[in-house]
Amino acid sequence: MAVRHYTLDFTLSPAVDSLSTVPGLLSIFHEQELTETVHDTDGHGYLATFVGKNGRFGMLRVHSRGLVTIDLQCYEEDNIAQLDNLLNALEKKLKALLDENITRIKKLPALVRGAKVDRYWPTADGRLIEYDIDQVVYEEDSAYQNIKILHSQQYGNILVLDGDVNLAESDFAYTHAITGKGKENYAGKEVLILGGGDGGILAELVKQRPKMITMVEIDQKVIDGCKMYMRKTCGDILDNLQGDCYQILIQDCVPLLKKYAQEGRTFDYVINDLTAIPISTTPEEEPTWDFLRLILDLSIKVLHPTGKYFTQGNSANLTEGLALFEEQLGKLSCPVDFCKEVVCVPSYLEQWVFYTAWKK
Repeated sequence: MAVRHYTLDFTLSPAVDSLSTVPGLLSIFHEQELTETVHDTDGHGYLATFVGKNGRFGMLRVHSRGLVTIDLQCYEEDNIAQLDNLLNALEKKLKALLDENITRIKKLPALVRGAKVDRYWPTADGRLIEYDIDQVVYEEDSAYQNIKILHSQQYGNILVLDGDVNLAESDFAYTHAITGKGKENYAGKEVLILGGGDGGILAELVKQRPKMITMVEIDQKVIDGCKMYMRKTCGDILDNLQGDCYQILIQDCVPLLKKYAQEGRTFDYVINDLTAIPISTTPEEEPTWDFLRLILDLSIKVLHPTGKYFTQGNSANLTEGLALFEEQLGKLSCPVDFCKEVVCVPSYLEQWVFYTAWKK
């Protein structure tokens, strides 16, 4: 079962008494065989709810400063064309009733709530995005996270981890940015990838004939899903955990980084594809910051003196979080310089910041 939620709102000119519009608005609902119940708002405008056939539910709110909001809910199996016509008729009659006293009118597409296939995901800065998702092609709960791969008509299959959009098959811009935007020569180099379970980074870098790529991914189930349903991103690289110039280790990267640091092992490139940086310093985010600081420090320790460290940041709009991350770069046990670049990643629907760091 799913519910479609339609919204229509309009603003009246200051010359109009908002409450005087109520009788005309009620007549529109009555024409649709909706019965109202008026609620006490304690002097804050007018509020009525409406119930009609097939479980339809409406709400009319006339606010005290000229804003009028109308909500209409119906079941997904209801006659959608009839509901669309109802809203169009409602908008047309409102304009006729109120003539030139409407200064603004806005009707939004229906919000579908409770559907089997979820189409709504928030951006990093808290805006709601509706994707054209039509199918869940893979879903598993691992010991670490919920893993979904969803099909989008525009973006292809999309990897979603714990409710966060990670990467779509359309998102080569992400892979291009986190590997240096084509400016680096990986031939004959030692490369360490932290995370990267979708296989996109690994698939691109093996083409450049590096000496060896070590990819450390903690979650086998991410690899299992991606090698079946993200092949436009990873090709066949995840079919085997070892190749001529790469190895995939299924383990926690922290003990391994500590081991490499103790052994004095270094890499020409360290690519951190584990997680975006936290967006704030709230207590809830502190464990993520602790993890990020640890990964940063260990990564720089295993970086060759002339090597480069690549990582994603977060949305370009999250200036506080980005500033805090840059502050952490200045507190590492080994001093570093850094630069950043803003890239449009198609399925993110927002500008995304990527960082490059190197030892001073």
